[in-house]
Amino acid sequence: MNKKWMMAALAAVALAGFSGAASAAKKSEGDPQFAKDARIVFQGDSITEGGRWLNDDQNHILGQDYAYMIAGACGARHPEGNWTFLNRGISGEKVTDLAKRWTTDAIALKPDILSVLIGVNDTLSVVRSNGTDGVGAEEYERVYDQILQESLSANPNLKIVLGEPFIEPGSYTHDRPELWSAEIKKRQAAVERLAVKYHAPVVHYQKLFDDAIKNSKAPVAYWVWDGVHPTYSGHKLMADEWMRTVDAFYYHGRRK
Repeated sequence: MNKKWMMAALAAVALAGFSGAASAAKKSEGDPQFAKDARIVFQGDSITEGGRWLNDDQNHILGQDYAYMIAGACGARHPEGNWTFLNRGISGEKVTDLAKRWTTDAIALKPDILSVLIGVNDTLSVVRSNGTDGVGAEEYERVYDQILQESLSANPNLKIVLGEPFIEPGSYTHDRPELWSAEIKKRQAAVERLAVKYHAPVVHYQKLFDDAIKNSKAPVAYWVWDGVHPTYSGHKLMADEWMRTVDAFYYHGRRK
């Protein structure tokens, strides 16, 4: 065999292998393939807000959190998708606060994918009242159900992603820890029921952080610095889990 021909053949095989690997990586687990020109909206409280500026400054438009990391990873991998990522999380909000601005800050944005993470402030409102007041679990589920129904009525093809509210031991949650635990579990159960009703995936953040704390040598505060708000390391865990869950459910899973 001619040496030059052999080298060319080997190069062609290597190039084909590289192209195949790149193609496989492009479609690997945790790399959701949104439709072209899709709009992805994140809604929630301070965990989602992530310090974003409430203007159109491109340096701060998405905050510094899991939503920002998701947008960065997905957008960088697929510039051809021309995807738009929007963050409308607002610090301190409960599901009842979301309902008041839902038309302008969710429906009017015309999302193709709507990701919601809400519940820790609803829980806090009950803990602060020692269980006598606040947004109770039944009201939480009722209002949450209402805003999801409104969104689907506006866009029957909407893909919904529900984030599981979570807590860990910390300065925010040290007061009445048993009440914190009982109330957050009620809201986690509500999210699971809504996910079944609306055929949506749940991103299980509680298990994510529980496992990270258990399996790493790092303290709780390394992942969730005050029991409620993740660190940058925690947000990276959230971003990866969100992409994996959404990809598995909508793009590589049972629902297309």
